Amino acid sequence: MHSGYWLIATIAIPLLVAAVLVFVPDERKNVVRWLSALAGAALFAISTYVFFAYEVNSGEEYQFLIRFNWLENVGFLEENGMSLMFGIDGIAAPMVLLTGIVAFGGALISWKIEHHNKDFFILFWVLVSGVYGTFTALDLFFFFFWYEVAVLPMYLLIAVWGSSSVFPTFERTKEYSAMKLTIMLVAASILIFMGIFAVFHEAGLGTFDLRELYAHEFDPDFQKLVFPLFVIGCGVLAGLWPFHTWSPDGHVSAPTAVSMLHAGVLMKLGAFGIIRLGIQLLPEGATFWMPGLMILATANVVYGAFAATAQRDFKYMIGYSSVSHMGLVLMGLATMNVIGVNGAVLQMFAHGVMTALFFAMVGTVYDQAHTRDMTLFSGLVQRMPLFVFFFGTAGLASLGLPGLAGFVAEFHVFVGTFETYPWAGALGIFAAMLTAVYILRMWSMSFFGPVNEQWNDLQEMTYLERGTAVLLLSFMLFMGLWPAPFVDRIQESVRNLPGVT
Repeated sequence: MHSGYWLIATIAIPLLVAAVLVFVPDERKNVVRWLSALAGAALFAISTYVFFAYEVNSGEEYQFLIRFNWLENVGFLEENGMSLMFGIDGIAAPMVLLTGIVAFGGALISWKIEHHNKDFFILFWVLVSGVYGTFTALDLFFFFFWYEVAVLPMYLLIAVWGSSSVFPTFERTKEYSAMKLTIMLVAASILIFMGIFAVFHEAGLGTFDLRELYAHEFDPDFQKLVFPLFVIGCGVLAGLWPFHTWSPDGHVSAPTAVSMLHAGVLMKLGAFGIIRLGIQLLPEGATFWMPGLMILATANVVYGAFAATAQRDFKYMIGYSSVSHMGLVLMGLATMNVIGVNGAVLQMFAHGVMTALFFAMVGTVYDQAHTRDMTLFSGLVQRMPLFVFFFGTAGLASLGLPGLAGFVAEFHVFVGTFETYPWAGALGIFAAMLTAVYILRMWSMSFFGPVNEQWNDLQEMTYLERGTAVLLLSFMLFMGLWPAPFVDRIQESVRNLPGVT
């Protein structure tokens, strides 16, 4: 079988499952659950195979290549105008694996959904299909197409299956969060759309083939003009400060599986877009604007960490922590050196599994207590020791403990940043110390101390929740203890990025 069909399968399976679910009667909820669990398992298996089958030092920039011509020699399109073309490099390979892990975990954790579970899973799988398509597309038109397929289901998933919260000083409804997220991401997509057609017109090649566009030398002034469209357009989805405000609200209102996909995978599409559309297409524009991105990324890291220390809601704390950690991704990209950009991609994977575990654990306690206020919990370790173990381990990965995925990624980012912007590296280290503050604060408030008798009825994690946690924790340990499979794949492709030295 042609190797490219494995990539086709990652996109086709979730779409096929979504189509089959349309015809399943609403009352057959277990059929919906089992079909989704099987689809998640299949995607996880294929993603793992694709990651390990990717050959390091093969000499081929893209592997698993497959192409189906669609529109050519029509109007302004010439040969190879628009085509369904897929392939992965060493940067996309870990992202495919990440999607498989989080999608499988999300399908398991969503087993308990009762309200219109068929409709939920239809949208869930359409979203997953869009994510796979974006990470593997090598045609600029279809890159944008899959990007939108991944983003747009978020509105309904949050507005219908999300939850509203009332805080002492404000109220956040799920409809507000869903609309805010949608408006900001659609506005950002308009910038990306403008950039894509500017690139297509300027190149004058009559094709959206990314490999041909990468080989074209764009005028430096054009690159400096268009690069901000991509870095801001994609940066909004990556949580770039000051365009990050949709992110914590979206995390808080989203159901558990959507929070996992949202923070674990979707935000990575933004950073991935900066690499694919910004650095690879417009390297001179990237070199010119990266000092500006470094300033914004540093603000991300420090502001997100400070904001997280002030939160009392589990999800808001993790949401602002994600803003800070995605700032490390952007900081690594802004270094434009091999070790820094390598660290950025490592951080994309590490943050993906770590934050998915965080949100899975918050969903575990929220489903029983119906509150996420960490000040109301005390002594949870005596009621839910397994829950505290998994939640606590995610916290240790977040603060960069050696042996877990976060350390490997942050080490690369900080070394790369100190080589180019020592002041930013110093502020990043300061923010990492703040991470320890808010993680330990959460532990002291909720995990330890006298048992709050209000929560005597809390039950330990279900077997599905334990399975999801083990899956995510396994890859945190895998990357933390044996980073070579990740570093080798990513480094090979990062060295090929134009402008990265």
